[in-house]
Amino acid sequence: MNKSDFSQRLLTWFDAYGRKDLPWQQNPTLYRVWVSEIMLQQTQVATVIPYYQRFIERFPSLPALAHASVDEILGLWAGLGYYARARRLHQAARIAWETHGGELPATLEALMELPGIGRSTGGAILALALGQRYPILDGNVKRVLTRQEAIEHWPGQPKVEKQLWQRAATLLPRTRLADYTQAIMDLGATVCTRHRPHCPSCPVKKTCQAHLQENPEAYPRSRPRKRLPLRATCMLILLNDQGEVLLERRPPVGIWGGLWSFPECPPQTEAALWCQEQFGWPIGEVQHWPPLRHHFTHFTLDIQPVIARIRGEARQVMEPNSQVWYKMEPMYKRGLPAPTLRLLKRLREPSKGE
Repeated sequence: MNKSDFSQRLLTWFDAYGRKDLPWQQNPTLYRVWVSEIMLQQTQVATVIPYYQRFIERFPSLPALAHASVDEILGLWAGLGYYARARRLHQAARIAWETHGGELPATLEALMELPGIGRSTGGAILALALGQRYPILDGNVKRVLTRQEAIEHWPGQPKVEKQLWQRAATLLPRTRLADYTQAIMDLGATVCTRHRPHCPSCPVKKTCQAHLQENPEAYPRSRPRKRLPLRATCMLILLNDQGEVLLERRPPVGIWGGLWSFPECPPQTEAALWCQEQFGWPIGEVQHWPPLRHHFTHFTLDIQPVIARIRGEARQVMEPNSQVWYKMEPMYKRGLPAPTLRLLKRLREPSKGE
């Protein structure tokens, strides 16, 4: 594969077909590109766009983000998933505010010292915002390069990843670094797709070994599979006499870290007894909803929702900083994980919850 031929073909294709109207491409500052790159980690562009627009409207600058509350940030992030990204974004903003004069640093080494920014993300930020000459190696780029050379091993292996980094650096052009970086990401996202790649319209198909083998979908090789463990929990949906539901803030680490969700108890627990022991509230009517299954990267979670109505008044919470009576109004926003949002929606439509 000739370096200059590859990059020139890619840039010519980008001029005709590349994406140039994405919201973070308008006024591509370090801050705006950084926010977009964090949101785009493991998430498709079409999903990210409305979240990005709302986020930038509320937090147009790094100081605005650094001084925001975690709850407000998680509230705007709710539904986008991988919430650790939002917490790291906030942490990085605060660090940059305190140690870099309220701005993101403009060197790769300094960027990589901030939470949530690795070599590929940092390189993408600097290339797209400032035109600096750094390679990237996100999932789309790995797929393009793996097919170009028909690499026989899973690209997540350290030896293979090192090889891909070297190749990504070798292929960088001397000019138009921002366009090239966007182009190779666009190629993987729109042409060299995981399934049913559009090889006839690929600008670099003549050098693609996987295409020449007529078997592009065989690459990249899959990660060796492990059977995902199955876990179970019972989510207790406690309602008071005002029609409010009790939410608890989850620990800062672990799944849904820092978000608000329902109290959880072990499966097969007697909900009324558990509630009495934990909160001191007598329970009247108890109702079991159909189970809800939620998939994480490393395990699957089966959720048993249990509706329990408290008898009498229950307005005081034991820990005001980590418990709240939720009014279920759209204007009352908190960071809520997807299963919690689904159950709250079901709660507003009782006929669907039974």
